Amino acid sequence: MTVGGKDDRKALGREARPVLPRRFYKSATVEAMDAAHRVLLDGKAMRTPAKAMFAVPTRALAEAIAAEWEAQREHIDPAAMPLTKLTNSAIDGVRGREAAVRDDIVKYAASDLVCYRAPQPEPLARRQAELWDPILVWSRDALGASFVVADGIMPVAQPEAATAAVERALAGHDAFALTALHVMTTLTGSAVLALAHARGRLSAEDAWAAAHVDEDWQISQWGEDAEAAARRERRWLEMQAASRLLGLLRMA
Repeated sequence: MTVGGKDDRKALGREARPVLPRRFYKSATVEAMDAAHRVLLDGKAMRTPAKAMFAVPTRALAEAIAAEWEAQREHIDPAAMPLTKLTNSAIDGVRGREAAVRDDIVKYAASDLVCYRAPQPEPLARRQAELWDPILVWSRDALGASFVVADGIMPVAQPEAATAAVERALAGHDAFALTALHVMTTLTGSAVLALAHARGRLSAEDAWAAAHVDEDWQISQWGEDAEAAARRERRWLEMQAASRLLGLLRMA
């Protein structure tokens, strides 16, 4: 095999592929348990990677997760089960740490994407204002959070009242909703956009577009890099999964 040659690169590609476990169950079903719902594999309750009970607040979410497991074929592909992944994160990583997760989202609000504007070029600045200004007005009216807008990327201190309003907006959300909100906040760089979507002010598509004004402007000027496009598509799938999780939490 030639070092650094085509065959070598193919071999490395094969080695890099994860080994997927074989499907070990015949069916995935849902069972009510007190105020929660469990997912069963061949009648046995699922557990998280940390061995906690895998139980969710709504039957709709449990059924959607069971559908992910039913859809697996010969092998189990975790990448094809985003709701399962988010639920594991909620139970193992967020439950019991809700205050810390809320604090992290509030930190994003303190330097929120929608508060930093490009002074030039003018078409980009206009597009930012077109998509972001209405959301800041909504934030002021619906959340009581009035943010300071700045030109450029130099940090600007936000009023404590604004970040406190975001913190209040997050109060009462359980580990599952906070998981979805945290994912959307980190993906968009904006707690305001995440909350606007969660409150029904923006669709997931509109929130995503608002978060990528700068990137889309660069693409319009210089074209799109294939690797960057693939990465963005993966992140968009994560955004959709978090949005779907929020929706399923609202259903009976």
